[in-house]
Amino acid sequence: MSKAELSRMKQPLVPLATLIGRELRNGKTEKPFVKYGQAGLAKKGEDYFLIKTDCHRVPGDSSTSFSVFAILDGHNGISAAIFAKENIINNVMSAIPQGVSREEWLQALPRALVVAFVKTDMEFQKKGETSGTTATFVIIDGWTVTVASVGDSRCILDTQGGVVSLLTVDHRLEENVEERERVTASGGEVGRLNVFGGNEVGPLRCWPGGLCLSRSIGDTDAGEYIVPIPHFKQVKLSMLAETNYSF
Repeated sequence: MSKAELSRMKQPLVPLATLIGRELRNGKTEKPFVKYGQAGLAKKGEDYFLIKTDCHRVPGDSSTSFSVFAILDGHNGISAAIFAKENIINNVMSAIPQGVSREEWLQALPRALVVAFVKTDMEFQKKGETSGTTATFVIIDGWTVTVASVGDSRCILDTQGGVVSLLTVDHRLEENVEERERVTASGGEVGRLNVFGGNEVGPLRCWPGGLCLSRSIGDTDAGEYIVPIPHFKQVKLSMLAETNYSF
């Protein structure tokens, strides 16, 4: 390996906040053109989508627009999925102070999403219903993409060059060792369903409740080990004109 290659490898990564700042200082930067579609095969009738391309950080100011896309996979009923769809973004907006700059808004967005997921879950718990849902929200503001999710509804970034990146983490106990350890460390029990004769069948579940997921919104009867705190990721996409991205 040449000295030049070693030198490039040793160069520090540029912080996301710095990249966002550069974009904001470049007055000629154009916003990306966002195309979207929706398709699905209904099985349980508990899946919901959210597509909003006309959101504004400042009400009525089109220059502050951003887009929101979400998928919610409900279980044990539809109430939790509908409630999360209707309330999470409002709770995000209320968690960010008014009057902040776009750079400050983007920096505050990941924490605001965490606050919104937790608040939405707390508000739904008060309804006393037992349904639950996964929730994956994608917010696109300029060339910055912020993703927050609980459950196993994936968000995948596919670039024109064929590079695929997973922007979410599956919160299924069967596949996620860290989540199994978190649940058991908190006092929960992880195991499969016992059937007649003592045989274990199916995926790993959290007991009490028997839920296959370790994080969700709702699931009032699943115990305190199922939490609504989302995994989040914020990425800055390249602004090269010939680059296309798919989610």
